[in-house]
Amino acid sequence: MMLLAGSAVAEARMQDERPIVIAHRGASGLRPEHTIAAYTLAIEQGADFIEPDLVPTKDGVLVARHENEISETTDVSTHPEFARRKATKTIDGKAVTGWFTEDFTLAELRTLRAKERLPLLRGTAHDGEFAIPTFDEIVALAKARGVGVYPETKHPTYFASIGLGTDAPLVAALRKAGWDRADAPVFIQSFEVANLKALHRVTKVRLIQLMDASGAPADGEAPSYAAMATADGLRAVATYAYGIGPAKALIRDGDAVPSRLVADAHAAGLKVHPWTFRAENFFLPKSLRSGIDPRAHGRLQDEIARYLELGVDGFFTDFPLDGVRARDARR
Repeated sequence: MMLLAGSAVAEARMQDERPIVIAHRGASGLRPEHTIAAYTLAIEQGADFIEPDLVPTKDGVLVARHENEISETTDVSTHPEFARRKATKTIDGKAVTGWFTEDFTLAELRTLRAKERLPLLRGTAHDGEFAIPTFDEIVALAKARGVGVYPETKHPTYFASIGLGTDAPLVAALRKAGWDRADAPVFIQSFEVANLKALHRVTKVRLIQLMDASGAPADGEAPSYAAMATADGLRAVATYAYGIGPAKALIRDGDAVPSRLVADAHAAGLKVHPWTFRAENFFLPKSLRSGIDPRAHGRLQDEIARYLELGVDGFFTDFPLDGVRARDARR
């Protein structure tokens, strides 16, 4: 039997009709998020895609952090040489205080180490062990190991306003990797609308419109996510996107009766990839919790199964092994 190279395996996964398992920031329930260690563990656990949130450095390099403010996910506050970099900025209309990736060169960021973003739930056993990876490094890992990438462009309007737009370097990186194609194992996601429409004009990569359970896109291109999640709103999204990434509450809010979102999205020709499935009781509906300790793990696989029964086409999870087991149990 001929063995496929890693990149070919990743591309073959795009033809698989099973729901895809997206490792949310890697296996972030078990390792500090957005680290090579978290992505590697996710791959070992069977994830189909690894998800980096992308923000730029001062010198224009895309790196993986949940936010450009990095005090929650790195040890930057313990570095006296960077004390004066602490600042307050307005990001998407909100005042945020801390240290920001756009104020650091890549070389400076390399001196920091990642830490757990949810220490009260997940502990700090791996704090200080791992560096901040670049998007190029993540793509290289994905290609070598036969999985896809699912990058999110964070705060695209804000970064464009300070001369550090993320769309062009993202597309350039995918072209360099040979993954700027409609059949590439890549999805690009955003909570904003305008940058997805702009990307639709310059790349064939599949685009995903993210939708939160409340609020509206920061670029003001839609009145609310709720409006986007209606039948009419979904038809509009389908003119530029391949699918939607809704907060799972938009599909089913805990133990409540499910909405029509999956059916309406499919009717509009859109795939549906909800987020985020986490094992801790703190994040699970009451009926699926195990005991009262918010840190204890409940019945995550059962929660994922509920959404698979509703017909979702993939899902984001911090615990990829649970996701793979829940998905494969339906065979």
